[in-house]
This record gives sequence, structure tokens and C-alpha cells, in this order.
Amino acid sequence: MSVLELHQVSRWYGNVVAVNGISMTVGPGVTGLLGPNGAGKSTVIHMMGGFLAPSSGGVTLDGARIWKNPDVYRHIGLVPERESAYDFLTGWQFTLAMAKLHKLPQPGAAAQRALALVEMEPAKDRVIGTYSKGMKQRIKMASALVHDPPVLLLDEPFNGMDPRQRLQLMDLIRRMAAEGRTVLFSSHILEEVERLASHIEVMVAGRHAASGDFRAIRRLMTDRPHVFIVRSADDRRLASAIIADGSARSVQLSEGGLRVEAVDFRRFTWLLPQLAHKENVRLWEVSPADESLESVFSYLVAS
Repeated sequence: MSVLELHQVSRWYGNVVAVNGISMTVGPGVTGLLGPNGAGKSTVIHMMGGFLAPSSGGVTLDGARIWKNPDVYRHIGLVPERESAYDFLTGWQFTLAMAKLHKLPQPGAAAQRALALVEMEPAKDRVIGTYSKGMKQRIKMASALVHDPPVLLLDEPFNGMDPRQRLQLMDLIRRMAAEGRTVLFSSHILEEVERLASHIEVMVAGRHAASGDFRAIRRLMTDRPHVFIVRSADDRRLASAIIADGSARSVQLSEGGLRVEAVDFRRFTWLLPQLAHKENVRLWEVSPADESLESVFSYLVAS
């Protein structure tokens, strides 16, 4: 049972702070590292993998420092977001090379097993340069699994995969976790994390925004104030009804419709159709105006 720990870790490049004072513990099972693009997820994963030095703080695996400790590489499998395979090699040659770099006693058998795990055996003799984006993701996964590591670090692993490939990889990650491995994967897509991880770590702008059970954090995201754009047959009448009910923090009337900041998301979505019906006002459009991940995570940071 392997445990990764970050202790007040920061990483900066010149005057640019990429990660600021992050502390987290990642244990067996599937942990989702969630955040918008540019949040610092890749920087954290590369420090956990031992490929990037923290500017301050420390990163450990089972109590052992990771940076400048080659022994930990035998225990970690890393799938980076960027392409890291050689296009002129075949899938078999690339995976076999990784097995030999790890000095495995039977590199051929290890490469064959890893390719089978990611279902890349039929394409193993093709040159990687001819692979689709999804296939390249899977061959990177094979190279990360070739030495059978107890820890997997996956940076945006589902990028470029078609629906079938995504389902296959999700099943593989679940199996790895069920075997007792420690799996951390990053994503900026909420649904990916929801389907795989029971525990999540949320990052925003290089900061640690939230940590814990996915359902609890999802509830925080849902229960935050939401902004809706509402268009109807009589915006003024509907605005008056919303204000009188007290279910909104603010209601603004403009030519484009109503801009409503709802205090209670669930109550507002349940109440609005009833108010419209009661006032005999036809609803034309109800759309969220603040559903970007940046707005959701910024709310978590401020909470």
C-alpha cells in the first residue's frame, strides 16, 4: 500500500509561481486531481513522479524523498500529458525499450503483458507515428505499466480517446485500484472525475482549493450561488415574482433578459417554473451563466 505525500510544496519559474504551498496525501484507490487548465496539475504530477524538483517543501513516497532518488522510479508509472513516445518506433519496440530500461528480468514478457492490458496487441507492430491520439495515449499507458508499479500518475489520460477507448481505460484504472494500487489522475472535466474517483483534490491557480470525498465537494459546487440568464414573455413580471419570493440574491433586468443570482440552486430550479406558471408568464430560456470550471473552482477557493 503506497502513499504519496506533498508537504507545503511550491514550484516557481523565475517570478512565476506555478504551485503555491500545496499539501496533500494520496493513498491506495483512485484519486482525481481536478482543476481548470493552467491550475498547476501537471507540475504537481511531475514533482510526484520525481521529474521536477520542488522549489520549496518536500514530496515523499512511503516516507522516502522522491527527488533525486532513482529507486522510487521502480514504484511509479507516469503517463504525461505531452507526447512522450518516439514516432519512428513501433508500439512493441517502445514498450520493450521501457522494460529494458527498468532492467526487468524478462523484458519481452513484461512488454507483452503491458500491451495486452491496454488492448494494443493488434497494433503493436505499427509505427507510433501512424497511431491516433487515443492509441498514443494507450501506448504511453503500456510503457507506464510495463514494470508493474504500485503507483500510477496519469496526466489527462483520456485526452483524444474515443468513447470506447475511454471506457476501456476507465475499467483498467478501476481494476488497478481494486488491486490496491495508488492511482492519481488529473482532469479538467468534472464528469471524468465523478465516474472514477471517490476522493478528489481540487486545484485552482496553483493553489489547493479543496480535498475530500467527491460527493461532498460536488455538493459544495452545486450549493454555491448560481447565475442564470432567464428570458420570458414578460421579464418584468417574472422579476417581481422572483424578488417577492426571496429565492434570489439579486435580479437584474436587461434587454437580453433577466440575470438572476440564485442563493439556493435546487430550490430555484424547482421554483422558477412554478412562479412562471402562477404569473402566467411563458419561459423561453433558462441557461446558466457561470458554469465554467474556473467559476466553480474560484468559488471553492473563496469558500
